[in-house]
Amino acid sequence: MRPGSADFRRISIALFLAGFSTFSLLYCVQPLLPVFASEFHIGAAQSSLALSLSTGFLAFSILCAGALSERFGRRGLIFASMTLAALFNVCAALEADWHSILVARALEGLALGGVPAVAMAYLAEEIDPRGLGLSMGLYVGGTAFGGMIGRVGMSYMSDHLSWRTAMLTIGIVDVVAAIAFVLLLPGSRNFVKRADLTAVHHIALWRKHLTAATLPAVFATGCLVMGVFVTVYNYAGFRLMAPPFDLSATQTGLIFCSYLFGIVAASGAGALADRCGRGPVLIAGVVVAALGLALTLMHALIPVVLGIIVLTIGFFVTHSVASGWVGQLADGAKGHATSLYLLAYYLGSSVLGSWGGWFWQNGAWPSVAGFGFAMLAVCGTLTLYIARGNARRIRVHARTR
Repeated sequence: MRPGSADFRRISIALFLAGFSTFSLLYCVQPLLPVFASEFHIGAAQSSLALSLSTGFLAFSILCAGALSERFGRRGLIFASMTLAALFNVCAALEADWHSILVARALEGLALGGVPAVAMAYLAEEIDPRGLGLSMGLYVGGTAFGGMIGRVGMSYMSDHLSWRTAMLTIGIVDVVAAIAFVLLLPGSRNFVKRADLTAVHHIALWRKHLTAATLPAVFATGCLVMGVFVTVYNYAGFRLMAPPFDLSATQTGLIFCSYLFGIVAASGAGALADRCGRGPVLIAGVVVAALGLALTLMHALIPVVLGIIVLTIGFFVTHSVASGWVGQLADGAKGHATSLYLLAYYLGSSVLGSWGGWFWQNGAWPSVAGFGFAMLAVCGTLTLYIARGNARRIRVHARTR
């Protein structure tokens, strides 16, 4: 389906809603981590489990969801995942004790696995290659908008109502988003069911992608850049609500409006990559993220906020380009390739984001920033490798034509 067509617009809106639902549900608890730490008498690293468990279970359920979608199709699985995850978020809002909340959040992550990998595979199959970067950028823009609304809305409502009311509201909104999604999204035209695939076949397909020339480096890039992004957002709230800033929950939540810049950056990066090549745009995204992280080391509020904005732009540029590249580099079984990318991506959120709590508790913000710089250094090396490998692949393809 080509850009400008009615079906392209319907797909873009529907997948924007899927991205919105995924990130608003996953990250609605992020601004609440200081609240959880205070109310349940736990540390910063323990409070981050409300997010890390969701993203961790999501990471592994993505593998199963990608395999299931090859047998049962894309559209229905995404709808079921969006609906169940929203209902589990409602359950988490109603639970009385910390461990029950963690169970509900883990189940929420498990249910959400059917959205990201399957959505990316759907786009790779149904969108004309000339518009794939734009459509993937719009989907990632939906994740940015969902992440922003989830965080800002939760901060405001938790200050003026309660965090339970805020989580309940997010859950209900995303049930409505799931219904709108299934009404908008056209059925697959280029998907062929693979009912013959066994566990052995799935393992073979995953191994094929893991041994490809550049795909593993793309997976690792997603893991590391997501780890930096989530670490900064997880513990920025603790820093900004403490001296010398002493911001309220609502004021801290407004920092997440930085996601507006991420929405624009994701869409723009996808379109720019279609025109100029993915390699240079991917490298630029990592460099911008590092500049943003450096600014957060300042001791005045304005440079810190500016640093978070710049980091957000760099993150969404990198993720938008890397995620769109997976479908192009994968040699068949695109659902399996995207599931591996997102496994790495959400492991970065879960594991690396949780590790960031140790750096915060033992070395405050300079230690958190040092952890982030180390990950970005590796990420930058990987992006150079990916760009060079892709350039070689293009030259070989040109000679064999």
